[in-house]
Amino acid sequence: MPEISKVAHQVMWNRLISVVEEQAQALIRTSFSTSVREAGDLSAGVYNEKGEMLAQAVTGTPGHVNAMADAVAHFIRRIGRDNIAEGDVYITNNPWEGTGHLHDITVVTPSFHNGHHVSFFACTAHIVDIGGRGFGADANSVYEEGLHIPIMKFVDRGTVNETLVTIIRGNVREPDQLVGDIYALATCNEIGHRRLIDMMVEFKLADLAGISDFILTNSRQATLDKIAALPRGAADGHMRIDGYSRPIDLKVKISIEPDGVLCDWTGTSGVDKNGINVPLVYTKAYTCYALKCAIAPEIPNNAASLEPFRITAPEHTIVNAVWPAPVALRHIIGHMVPDTIYDALDKLLPGLVPAEGAGSLCNFQVSLRPRSDGPWPADPVRAEVLTFNSGGSGARPALDGMNATAFPSGVMTMPVEATEQVGPVIVWRKELRPDSGGKGQHRGGLGQHMEVGAWEGYEFDIQAMFDRVHHPARGRRGGGGGAPTTIALDDGTAMKGKGKQFVPHGRKVVMAFPGGAGYGAAANRAANRVERDLALGYVSAEAARTDYGLSEDRVAEVLATSRRGELPRQR
Repeated sequence: MPEISKVAHQVMWNRLISVVEEQAQALIRTSFSTSVREAGDLSAGVYNEKGEMLAQAVTGTPGHVNAMADAVAHFIRRIGRDNIAEGDVYITNNPWEGTGHLHDITVVTPSFHNGHHVSFFACTAHIVDIGGRGFGADANSVYEEGLHIPIMKFVDRGTVNETLVTIIRGNVREPDQLVGDIYALATCNEIGHRRLIDMMVEFKLADLAGISDFILTNSRQATLDKIAALPRGAADGHMRIDGYSRPIDLKVKISIEPDGVLCDWTGTSGVDKNGINVPLVYTKAYTCYALKCAIAPEIPNNAASLEPFRITAPEHTIVNAVWPAPVALRHIIGHMVPDTIYDALDKLLPGLVPAEGAGSLCNFQVSLRPRSDGPWPADPVRAEVLTFNSGGSGARPALDGMNATAFPSGVMTMPVEATEQVGPVIVWRKELRPDSGGKGQHRGGLGQHMEVGAWEGYEFDIQAMFDRVHHPARGRRGGGGGAPTTIALDDGTAMKGKGKQFVPHGRKVVMAFPGGAGYGAAANRAANRVERDLALGYVSAEAARTDYGLSEDRVAEVLATSRRGELPRQR
C-alpha cells in the first residue's frame, strides 16, 4: 500500500472532526431531554482501538468531553478486550469512570470494519432525572443520588438488555424520556460509525493506525511547542466560593515546566457532606480546558493535546472526592476551577486571561405536582423541568465580558418556550440584569433576572443550584466585582442558594443571576462605550455617573436619544 501523504492525513483528521460533529448533531435531533436538545449539554468523540481520543465534536461541554477522554479506557478494562464484539453497545453513569455524576449517561460503541475492531465512538448526555433525591445537593452519599449503572452491555451483539431497561424504568421519574435518551445516545454512535466507515472506504484504510499516529504525534508536539515558548515559573491561585453550608476554598499551584504544565490542588477544602463534591476526572477536565484556552486554544482536543497538562489533587479534597461521596452538583465547584487557574496564570502570563465570571451555571430544577392545599386542576400531571441559565462572563483584557453566557461550560441558555412546553411551569420574567457586570476599562458581562412559577392549581419544589451569593466574581487589574446571586419568594422571603425548597401554590421564585467582573480601571473606559451601555440599558444612569464619571447633561442627552430608538453618536 503506498504511503499516505501529510496532506491526505490532514484531510482525514478534518473529516474525523466533522464525523463526530455529525454524531453530536444526531444526538441533539433525537434526544428527549431539553438539556440536550436546547442547551447542548452533551459530548461526542471518536477513539482509536486502544481507547485514545482522536477527535471531539465542536458541539458539547468540556466537562463532558475532557472527562470522557479518560472514560473509554475504563470501558475496555471493565468489559474486557476478549468480550468486545460487533453489534455491542456499552453504558454507564458511574461518576468516577464517566463524567462526574449519576445524571450523565455515557454510551460507548466499538466500531468494526471488515470484521476487525478499528475504533470506539463515545457520547455523553445529561439526563433530567435518574431517580433518588433528584438533581440537587441534598444527598449525603452517592447512594441517595439515584440509580447507578455500572459499566455493562446495553446491547450484546445486537440484542438489547431488556432486564436493564426494566430496572431503569422502575427507578426513575421520567422513564420514557430517559430510555429515549439512551437510544438516542446509541443511535448517534451508530451515525458516527457509518461516517467513519465511509471515510475508511474512500481512503482505502484497513485500520486507523496511521491517522491515529499522525493526529497524536502532531498534537502532542504542537502543544509542547506552545508550552516551551512560555516563561518558566510557578504561581499560586485561590478563590473562595459559597459552598453548601460553609465557604469552600479552592487553591492551586501552577508550574510551567519545559515538558508540561503541572497543576497541584493541595490546600483545597475537604469533601463536603452534601452533593457538591467533584471526582478528580471532572477537576482534570476543567483544569485542562482552562489551560488549553489560555495556552493552546487552536490545537484540536484529543488525548495527546491534553497529555502535557498534568493534574494532581489529594484524595478527600473537594476536587478529588472518592466513592461514595455525594457528587450530584459537581459542576458548581468544577465550573469554578478555570477562574482559580486564571488567578495563578495571571501572575505568570499577565494580560492574557479574563476576570472572574459567574462560573457555575445558574441551573434549577422544579418538581411540579397538583396543589396539596386545595382542589386539584382538571387532568392533573406531574413533571420534572430542568432549565439551564447563565450569569455573565468576566471581562477580557481587550473586550467586555459576554452577557448571560456560560463560561466555562459552554452550554446554551434554554429558551422559555422550550422550558414551558415540558410541564405546568410559567417563566414570568427572563431578561438581562442592568448594572450586574463589574465596572472597568472593560465591563463584566451581565447576569439575568428570572421569575418562575406554576400553573393555577399546582405547587412545586425547586432545586436551587446557585453560587456567587456570598462571594461574587472578583475584578482583575483594577476592575470591579460582579453583582452577586439573589433568590427569594415573590413576597420577599429569602431562599437558599442550594437545596430543595418548597414553593406553595400561587407563589413565584424571584432570582437574579450574577454578573461577570470588570477588567482594568473604570476611569480608563472610553466615554462612547459608557454611553452605548447606558443607551442599551446595560448600565443605569446612576452607574454611568458614579462609576464612569458621565456628566448629568450627557446622561440626559443619551437617554433622550435612546428613547427615540437611536444609539448615541460615536465621538
